[in-house]
Amino acid sequence: MQDIDYFNNPYPVSTKHSIKIDWQSSNMRSILIRQSYTELILALGAEPLKPPIPGIDRPGLFNLRNLQDMDKISTWIEEKEVQHCVVAGAGFVGLEMVEQLVRKNIKVTLVELAPQVLGPLDPEMSAILHRECEKNGVNVIVGDGIAKFSPVEGEDGIASVLQLQSGRIIHKAEMTILFIGARPDTAITIDAGIKTTPHGHIIVDDQFRTSVPHVWAVGDSVMVRNPILSRKKEELWAVPLAGPANRQGRMVADIIYGKDRRYKGTYGARVVRVFGHIAACVGMNEKILSANGLPFSVVHVHPGSRENNFPGSKAINLKLMFDPNDGHIYGACAVGEDGVEKRIDILSTAIQGGMTVHDLADLELCYAPPVGSAIDPVNIAGMAAQNVVDGLVKQIDWKELKELQDHPASDVIVIDVRNPGEVAKGDLVPNAINIPLNNLRERMIEIPRDKQIIVSCQSGQRAYYACRILTENGYADVRNLSGAYKTYSSAQQHSVLQASQ
Repeated sequence: MQDIDYFNNPYPVSTKHSIKIDWQSSNMRSILIRQSYTELILALGAEPLKPPIPGIDRPGLFNLRNLQDMDKISTWIEEKEVQHCVVAGAGFVGLEMVEQLVRKNIKVTLVELAPQVLGPLDPEMSAILHRECEKNGVNVIVGDGIAKFSPVEGEDGIASVLQLQSGRIIHKAEMTILFIGARPDTAITIDAGIKTTPHGHIIVDDQFRTSVPHVWAVGDSVMVRNPILSRKKEELWAVPLAGPANRQGRMVADIIYGKDRRYKGTYGARVVRVFGHIAACVGMNEKILSANGLPFSVVHVHPGSRENNFPGSKAINLKLMFDPNDGHIYGACAVGEDGVEKRIDILSTAIQGGMTVHDLADLELCYAPPVGSAIDPVNIAGMAAQNVVDGLVKQIDWKELKELQDHPASDVIVIDVRNPGEVAKGDLVPNAINIPLNNLRERMIEIPRDKQIIVSCQSGQRAYYACRILTENGYADVRNLSGAYKTYSSAQQHSVLQASQ
């Protein structure tokens, strides 16, 4: 091993410290470099995981970390005339890759070990993207992982046969792109004595100082404060996103040159396009909140991206998580064809500003029919959540209703208040009674007062009105199905998709 000493630095910088770096040169010689510095900033990033799957070193298997990797993938597609590609991993980058491959007229099979695509979304939201992929010809397999790569029997070419953990076989893929996780690229920290987590993330304070003086770290390789969960208890998390990493780099430069900057934490705002849909989220989802034992409530709303009578308006499936006691916002996600990222950007700003659902209801936002509505989707979500916090309505979500349906109870009645024409095609919650909202008062005598009443409609607004009518007329246990039939049907289809794998 060659040892190169860079202490005789030609640059006019006062030398205080040094670090050794084991570096592989272009001719694969291992060179130990001793680099001097006054202040050292580590922006090491993350590297793709390559698990010990049998056959993983076969030709035609790729990771994607940088533009050089992308060039290799593009060259392989052109030179090998790829007809079928397997994408392993249905996260943000995996879904982006799926779309681009389909646009190149390549048949795509998407394999995801988790029970859904796009894990940061909750399942009823990710189901929309699952359907969008299938609509565009993608073979989507969830709840299954790759167990083995093998050559195609009787051939000595580049194509592989993939055996999944379930025993399922994917025949003849000329190419597989792996997005099955990443780890911080922090091997350098071991010899340097820098403290890391068991998973290798560098531990830093709110000014990005590591455990070693004059060494700082930013980007995908660090653990940072989770400012949302830290309202209850101090929590750290790793969020590998380009936006926070770039801002962290600017901040640490300011700090080194004497400015008192403090990083508040990363909120996790992110977005992806999947064919004709946009999915975006910020903050905590239900899974994280449940895992941390925090009390929370959820509202689903489905407003239009613009005035409903204006051409081009599309429904936004918007979900808001919040503290049921004080209305503080925990997180939000949205999926739709238009106006999605705008609403999540607003909600991200609201969370960072410490606003509550009451503030969302009162937000003053730009309005003109081509770009929005007089009551913006963010206002609507805030108003729906405000009704819950203020005790005007009790809710039940699709998971709770499904549990009741799986274990039928005689003391529960589901009422759908849509018009008969809307449910004529069989689009009805199982065992629901159809009583249109306009007829509810005159048919109230048909509804027992000693049972729990669950009310649904198409998207939630009429069900809320029905809940208020029933409650004001003395019904003691009335609950609104959050998101109504639109959310329920999406979640049920997700369950069917899972069961079919």
